[in-house]
Amino acid sequence: QAELLRLYGLRVNHKKVLRIMQKLGIQAVIRRKRLCQNQSRTPMGVRIAENLLNRHFRADAPNQKWVTDVTWIRAGNQTLYLSVIMDLFNNEIVAYNMSTRNDNQLVLDTVRKAVEKRMDVTGTILHSDRGFQYTSYEYHHLLNQFGIRPSMSRKGNCLDNAAMESFFSHLKTEALYPYDIQHCNQAQNLIHNYIFFYNEERIQLKLNRLTPVEYRRQKTA
Repeated sequence: QAELLRLYGLRVNHKKVLRIMQKLGIQAVIRRKRLCQNQSRTPMGVRIAENLLNRHFRADAPNQKWVTDVTWIRAGNQTLYLSVIMDLFNNEIVAYNMSTRNDNQLVLDTVRKAVEKRMDVTGTILHSDRGFQYTSYEYHHLLNQFGIRPSMSRKGNCLDNAAMESFFSHLKTEALYPYDIQHCNQAQNLIHNYIFFYNEERIQLKLNRLTPVEYRRQKTA
């Protein structure tokens, strides 16, 4: 209903939309609820940051609060790792990076991409879990160079980074699980296309039925 109004200016009752969808066999992909895995291991000698975000997932302006994480995608007999940074102001994916290696460079390059795109990041909070990349000297040194404030979830508490977990759930359910992915380049193409769709075309009700990019442009005009 919201898409018909947004794209074509058509005002249609939501019950009529439902009837037509049922007649045509059109059904939304429903995400399965998953319990967080308790990843409580914290390596020795790491750098732990205070939980500055503290589950306050709302922001009043762009570049106030970012969240980040790494997830993996099985592609045939290979594994592809995806690093993402999201702006909590409008849930926009600011930057992402993919690699077959889950290492510090994957995360560092994602941060550099985000800074290059947004430029003014002094004072920005960047929240993560306690993964080895985020507790490394290189990561904290890079954030300090850009004036970014690191924030970390409490030990073994994935709900502290629920916004990022939610995005990964949408990505995998809507863009990856429907396909039999056999190669990393296939997964990469699906991810590229979905993130463009998510930022530019996928409306969100909590953003006044606008896409993340539309919402940012409207609020910062």
